Amino acid sequence: MNAATGHLDRPGSIPATLFLAADVGGTYARVGLVQVSKDDGHQVELLAYRKLACADFPGLAELLQSFVASDVRTTVRHCVLACAGQLVGDEVLNDNSAWPIHLAQVRKAMALDEVAFLNDLEALGYALDDGSAQGTRRLCGPDIRPDGSILVIGPGTGLGAAVRWPGTSGGRVLTTEAGQMDYAPHSVREREVLAHLAPNGGYVAYERIVSGPGLLALYAVLCTLRGETPRLGTPEAVTAAASACSDAQAVEAVEIFCASLGSFTGSLAMAFVTVGSVYLAGGFLYSMFALLERSAFEERFLHGRSVRALLSRVPVWVTEHGRKGVLGAARWYLRRGVPGVARYASAAG
Repeated sequence: MNAATGHLDRPGSIPATLFLAADVGGTYARVGLVQVSKDDGHQVELLAYRKLACADFPGLAELLQSFVASDVRTTVRHCVLACAGQLVGDEVLNDNSAWPIHLAQVRKAMALDEVAFLNDLEALGYALDDGSAQGTRRLCGPDIRPDGSILVIGPGTGLGAAVRWPGTSGGRVLTTEAGQMDYAPHSVREREVLAHLAPNGGYVAYERIVSGPGLLALYAVLCTLRGETPRLGTPEAVTAAASACSDAQAVEAVEIFCASLGSFTGSLAMAFVTVGSVYLAGGFLYSMFALLERSAFEERFLHGRSVRALLSRVPVWVTEHGRKGVLGAARWYLRRGVPGVARYASAAG
């Protein structure tokens, strides 16, 4: 281990056939016990899996310990974590995390030899390399899966994005913090919302609008602008009311959310010249698929002028989150010998 960089000095194969893989979001953590396939040493098998609410545990180590106590009947000394945010030193920086995450603390509390880290959307990028259609629905664009770069976007507790370029051994995934880019309003109403969120001007990130909490914030702002008191308290309640057309502010909030997601997605597809597919990932989006279908998402995604011809060739899919993040993290860990990709907490802590 190189103490200065935290990277593995001699990348190679996983030193154990069993390891933990966790996909840790702001609300839920999905944890699996993974085994390197006995039939194919390049594949992974999920032996146990649980979805746990982060709020039920005082920290990540306690959450992982609970999974080990209930589902793991053998010693596991290696773990890979897919978390929203980026690793700076030993700490995962993320405004939406349920608790501070320090890799050395997790390693010590779990008595692990090694803890590896990658971004959660990066893990999803590696999970989509098999082209599986399970839990995936086409939102717009042609009903094909063209070869080429793939864009993965995940609105949840926050907003993440990653890009996967094809290549040997599953290609390469680039993580981003695109959700932290400045929100760009498109309509007069969106400018009113932005002015309410930042009455003195300044920075408003896309994830303040395009996320679960963002949808709820949109609803509250629209109620305020109409002089009404918000009566819905969760993003799920807002989407349910919008589906039933039982609350005008909920309907408008979902319309702005979907349209803004379309603009954000189209802008990233242009920035990275996405010629493969776009995947919108997460159970939150999957549950509101019908609302997305009849929204302005596609029109805003396509933008205008000459770029419309490019983006109209790109299929956009909505895919369930499920176990994809855990499997993607495990696949990345298995392939971690790619130079410049692996990031680790050393055994010295």
